[in-house]
Amino acid sequence: MEEITFSDFLKIELRVGTIISVLEFPEAKKPAYKLTIDFGDLGLKNSSAQITHNYTKEQLIGKQVVAVVNFPKKQIANFFSECLVTGFESEDRTIVLISPDKPVPNGSKLC
Repeated sequence: MEEITFSDFLKIELRVGTIISVLEFPEAKKPAYKLTIDFGDLGLKNSSAQITHNYTKEQLIGKQVVAVVNFPKKQIANFFSECLVTGFESEDRTIVLISPDKPVPNGSKLC
């Protein structure tokens, strides 16, 4: 594992946001959703997330998630992903989202 400095870590903008919209993404190579996430003062950002195995669209609406918000936009099929939602790979190789265990203001930075 490559070591990074604390100043490297500080460059990563890990912020919390609330999912406000979830759409199917049939154009994606692997099953995914198109998410719209409210990051408070940072505004709304879109993300593509391969989380269809563990979450229904209804379970995701209103869920707070942690995302990297300072990556450049990435085109996935006909969609531009503006942030990277974070999660852990489970034993069955599906993604389990990272979220705060209590509500926090949208846009809050991980510290």
